[in-house]
Amino acid sequence: MTSLADFFGPSSPLKGLLPGFQPRAGQAWMAEAVAEAIEDLSKLVVEAGTGTGKTFAYLLPALMSGRKTIISTGTKALQDQLYHRDLPLISKAVGRPVTTALLKGRANYLCLQRLESAAESTRGSDNVAADLEAVQKWRHRTTSGDRAELIEVAEDSAVWPLVTSTTENCLGKQCAFYQDCHVVKARRAAQEADLVVVNHHLLLADLALKEEGFIEFLPGAEAIILDEAHQIPDLAAQFFGISVGSRELERLLDELRAATLPFANRELNRRIDKVQTATQRLRAESPHTEGRHELSAVIADIHSPLRDLQSALQDLLAGLENLVDASIEIDKLNEQLISVIDRLAQLSADDGWDGLRWLDVNPRSIRLNLTPLDVADTLRGLMSGGHQAWVFTSATLAIGEDFSHFADRMGLGAVPGLSFPSPYALEKHGLVFLPPGLPAPSDPEHTDKMLETVIPLLDLTTGGMFCLFTSHRALNAARKWASRHKRMLRGRPLLVQGDAPRDDLLRRFRDHRNAVLFGTGSFWEGVDVRGQALTIVAIDKLPFASPADPLMMARLEFIRRRGGNGFAEHQLPQAALALKQGAGRLLRDQADYGVIVLCDPRITGKNYGQLFLKCLEPMQSTDSMEEVAAFLAQHEARSQAG
Repeated sequence: MTSLADFFGPSSPLKGLLPGFQPRAGQAWMAEAVAEAIEDLSKLVVEAGTGTGKTFAYLLPALMSGRKTIISTGTKALQDQLYHRDLPLISKAVGRPVTTALLKGRANYLCLQRLESAAESTRGSDNVAADLEAVQKWRHRTTSGDRAELIEVAEDSAVWPLVTSTTENCLGKQCAFYQDCHVVKARRAAQEADLVVVNHHLLLADLALKEEGFIEFLPGAEAIILDEAHQIPDLAAQFFGISVGSRELERLLDELRAATLPFANRELNRRIDKVQTATQRLRAESPHTEGRHELSAVIADIHSPLRDLQSALQDLLAGLENLVDASIEIDKLNEQLISVIDRLAQLSADDGWDGLRWLDVNPRSIRLNLTPLDVADTLRGLMSGGHQAWVFTSATLAIGEDFSHFADRMGLGAVPGLSFPSPYALEKHGLVFLPPGLPAPSDPEHTDKMLETVIPLLDLTTGGMFCLFTSHRALNAARKWASRHKRMLRGRPLLVQGDAPRDDLLRRFRDHRNAVLFGTGSFWEGVDVRGQALTIVAIDKLPFASPADPLMMARLEFIRRRGGNGFAEHQLPQAALALKQGAGRLLRDQADYGVIVLCDPRITGKNYGQLFLKCLEPMQSTDSMEEVAAFLAQHEARSQAG
């Protein structure tokens, strides 16, 4: 068998399968480190810069190890890419038969029993009826039941909750369709496979179930590799918390009405109506400002409707008592009702569970949440429960060479950390521009002044520009500015987040090759635009998370109780890692070049500013527009000559 070093060397079998493949020393070294961790059943943290080729660097040793392996990705899109594109390619190069499986959460699979129920139901709009017809046709040609196959039906279509199951409403072995169940088949395939590809949500859901004493559905594995591992601490805080939402209650009531309809119980319907009214009142008396609110600040306004809702739910539970054995559906709904009552009791309690209680307000729903102050101890216990290798990798895990921030949040202790910088010549192909004279980030005119400085840079490049904002408020201000200053865009196409789905905006951005895109949130990571289509990434402010964000509040409270400094220990490193993610959108290929524009004067005005510049090394920084112009002119000339 070819050694790892040879596999990624000049004679690599990937050369004939992967156009443009070039040997990268960091890729081979990372593969060897991952192989050693898997062999020793130990833990390893690896930061791999853009272009390292980290996917193949962990896939190859996983395939060659002979150990049962779970690979978890940050999103379902990355999960599909890994399973359908990367894994087959490297498996072909290895030439070693390995059984693999793709496993998603049950909400991603068609539920045949619920499809039958949905088909018999008359509820739903014409749009839902059309989507339901498409699903019914698809059921006869799909073998996996994975809803990602049915691209004609939108991902957020109202039909999907009707034709997929949840843990609560699944009938299990008592279902008439159990033998043909797509979820059961996917899990059986995962149990039998050597390598299983999942996503973080599914992995954490399984870990949470294990903690509660349930039998895990993920196959027992000897090695677990987490890609985009920087997402895990915040996701874990959500998974190991408690929540109840108004939409969840409304869905439960709808299903109760349908399941108990054959029994024509007027008193039960009255109790269901009472819960529905109490839910509507709770929504009506909650804050109308969208966003997250600490529960202690709003409890006075919602205490009475919350108490009435709990009382109405108890009455409904008592009313269901005589019908529980009437059908498996009613029995399941009764269990869900008990769960809601228990969670509401914990959410409204003043003591006991140690965490932050908060309310999330959306345009059409609210959700009560309890977030743990820290998940490190929980994760440490789960990871030390078996003899497994754990490998964590991402492009953004370290502050300089220091992995302690990530390791501390994950409960990893003194874990080995390796950093493989990008093989691209960042010091030659990238430049950080620090425009002088911009107002403070808190200045109401900051967004306008930023764009007045950044947009003229379009005259220096034929490529495209990303303007990344740290808030939706700034994004909306940028949209308004652009509508008033269309001439400054020099005829360039303008794409704004919210005007179309993210993937559609990115496709159009790539196709135009000279567009301007305004984005926030989801555009900061997981976006890959190569070549001259993107030569400038402008970032409005240092991406400090709002101290009012509940996840941030919980973490800061935990650090305060330990006697630590929340800003230095958490807010600052989190912002530095987020900046690395945003800046990482620029150079995605060895031939790429471009400028990162940081429009926050704190970079040069605060003593912590150097930390952010250090995160972008080896790129050099300048405050000279002349240097930026010369840099872009030089690379544009080379690009056109090449």
